[in-house]
Amino acid sequence: MISVLPASRADRASVDASATAWALAARAGDPEAADHFVRALHGDVLRYVTHLSGDHQTAHDLTQDTFARALGSLHRFEGRASARTWLLSIARRAVADSLRRAAARPRIADAVDWRTAHECAQPRGLPGFDDGVALLDLLETLSEERREAFLLTQVVGLSYEEAAGFLGCPVGTVRSRVSRARAVLGGLLRDAEAL
Repeated sequence: MISVLPASRADRASVDASATAWALAARAGDPEAADHFVRALHGDVLRYVTHLSGDHQTAHDLTQDTFARALGSLHRFEGRASARTWLLSIARRAVADSLRRAAARPRIADAVDWRTAHECAQPRGLPGFDDGVALLDLLETLSEERREAFLLTQVVGLSYEEAAGFLGCPVGTVRSRVSRARAVLGGLLRDAEAL
C-alpha cells in the first residue's frame, strides 16, 4: 500500500525548491540533477496517478510514463511554477491518455465470472488494506471537484495556492472545496462508527 501521509509544509517547500532547481539544472544537461529531480518527486507522482487511475497495477507504468514525458519536454520547463505542479499536470494527462486508450480497447476475459475472479485476485489481509479500501470508498462519495482539491492538498501535499494554480480556480474556491470535503468525510466517518 502506498503511504498517503504528506510531508510537513516546511519539508514540502524545501523539496519543491530543490526539485525545481534540479529540473532547471537537468534542463541545462546535468544528468545527476535529472536523477535527483526524479527521486524527489517520484512518490508524489505515484500517489497521484494511483488515485486518478484507480488501478494499483498500472500506477508504476503511469509514473514511468509521466517522468518519460517530463524528461522529454524538460527543455520547455521555465520554472514559473514549481516542478511538482508542472509534473502533476503531466501525470494528469498521462492518466487521461491511458484511460482513453483502455476505453477504446476491448477487454477479453476467459473466466466465466470475470468480476469474481478479479475480486479474488486482489490482495487481502495486508496491514491497512481494509482502511485503504474504506478511504477510497469514502473519497468516491465526494464530488470530483472536492475530491481533487482534497487529494491535492491533503494527500499529495500541495499548498492551497499551488492547488489553485493546478486546478485553475481561486484559492478561496480550493479552501471551500477542501473544507466541505472534510465536513462530508467527517460526517460519513461518524455515521460509520455509530453502526
